[in-house]
This record gives sequence, structure tokens and C-alpha cells, in this order.
Amino acid sequence: MPNPTQLLLWSDGPTPYTDAIAAAGLAGRVSVEILARKDQPSDAQLARTEAMLAWGAPAGLLPRMSSLRWAQALTAGVEGWLALPDLPPDLTLTCARGTHRESMPENILGALFYLTKPYAACVADQHDSKWTRRVAIPLTGQTLGILGLGAVGQDVARLATALGMKVVGTKRNPTPLPGIAEVFPPERTSDVLAQSDFVVLLLPATAQTEDFINAERLAVMKPNAWLLNFGRGHLIDDAALIAATKTKKIAGAILDVFRQEPLPTSHPFWTTEGIIVLPHIGGGHPKRDSVVANLFVENLGRFLDGKPLREVVDRTAGY
Repeated sequence: MPNPTQLLLWSDGPTPYTDAIAAAGLAGRVSVEILARKDQPSDAQLARTEAMLAWGAPAGLLPRMSSLRWAQALTAGVEGWLALPDLPPDLTLTCARGTHRESMPENILGALFYLTKPYAACVADQHDSKWTRRVAIPLTGQTLGILGLGAVGQDVARLATALGMKVVGTKRNPTPLPGIAEVFPPERTSDVLAQSDFVVLLLPATAQTEDFINAERLAVMKPNAWLLNFGRGHLIDDAALIAATKTKKIAGAILDVFRQEPLPTSHPFWTTEGIIVLPHIGGGHPKRDSVVANLFVENLGRFLDGKPLREVVDRTAGY
């Protein structure tokens, strides 16, 4: 019997992953070591680890892992990994793409309902024992623009279409998609912005998407349109969004991701009327580790069998 593959679980919550390894019948084929996120691998671990599950790695560490052939990121976004100046060119990096599908579409839908249904105002009225007649705004017939029609974006589109919304969006490969009225290439983003009542950002973090929503693109949006960012914080030019919101060039924004998290208390997003700050709730849910563990253990089985892995990061594309 060959020697077991040396696997490092560099995480504070390893139990779902060790349970998944056992459930898949792979425990006998791997030697698992567990390392707390705050700790650094020992020299011996650096030398023998062949596969690793981790949130990330500091510069200078991966080149010292001479046996490492595969790293599974615990997140869908891998900009931190790709920013490493010494990321080994032959290291296979996989991400947790698609593991937000259980929660993020619902949270985006919740944001749409928050903007159009007066429940929050009614709760405030109840606090004052005040009966105020309010009218909900229908989502039916309105246009939802989705910048980034990946797995999550397509799920959002399916739910929005079921509500009677028209959905348009962008995709790097703009092939027609079920339930979506029009799919545009990224260079036609303005066509999406101009017709949308709500715009959802689900783009990855790449050099091309830095400050993607800038003053010029905000100017294309409708004055009554809302911007919802559940993608990456760096997609938005913060100052441009604040200016567009203050001058009523757009109705406002719901933001779930930021350049710096937690968002500093001094940041003007907190106090700008029309901007709603969420503490990065979009993709999280109580069983997300189990979902990621299912992807990881499938990849582990493929890795052990020498088969192609799922959700391999395209370093050229940046995700």
C-alpha cells in the first residue's frame, strides 16, 4: 500500500472537513494534520505537506512547501492568493466557487424586498404605536441588472424572473441563458446600467474590475436605481458612489462588501443617506463549512486518483 498523502487542514474549524474525509472513505489514504489559523506550519510540515486547505498564506511560505502540489482555498475570491509575489507557478489552486449558492441569492432577494416593501418602516412605526398607511412597491415589471452572471448570478436571475422581473446582465462569454432577457459582454455594461432599476454586482476581484463602478458608469444609471454590491469591495469607487448618492444621481446603494473589513467607523458610508451598510452577510450561513467540505472532499478524491480538479483558478482571468 502506498504511503498516505500528507494533508494539512489550516483552519480553525476542521471538523466538517475531517468528517467529510471519513464519510467519503478517504481517511485511510491521507495523513491529516490540523493547524490553527493563527499558527504557522513547522519546518517538518512545510517539507511534507502535499495538499492543503487554507484561507490563504503569507508571502514567503508557499515556496518553502517543496512537496505541495494542490491548495484548496476556503473562499470563492482568491485575490489574496494571486497577489502573492511568490505563488509557485506549478501549484494547482482551487477555490470555493459556487458554495455561496445556498444563501447569497436569498440575501440579494432580501435586499430587493427591503428596498420595495415597507416592513422596516412599519416596525419603526410600531415602536411609536403609530398607524401609518404605507404602500409596497411591486418588483413585478421592474428590471434587474446583474453584472457577473456566474452560478450565483444565474440563481438570482431565476428567483427574480419568478417574481415577474425582467433580468439582463453581463457575462464574459455572453451566451443566452434561460430566463434572462439579454446577456451582454462586459464591454456593454452601460446597456445594462441604463435600463436597470436595480443593479447587482457579482463580479470577481481582478485588475480589470478595480473601481469598475466609477463616476462615469454611475452617471449612466437611472436616478431611481439602486446599486447592490455583493461581489467585492474594490469594484466600487467609494468617493464616486458617495457623490452620486448625495446628489441623487442614483437612489442609493446596499453594500455587503468593502475594501477594508470591518468597515472603519470613520468611513463616510456609515453616515451617507441612501447607503445601507451590511456586515458581509451575503454568503454566510450556518452550514457553509459543510458545503465547502463537500467540494473539498470531492477534489481530494480526484487529487488522490490523479483526476482533474473542480473549480481550478484561472490565474490569467483572476478567478
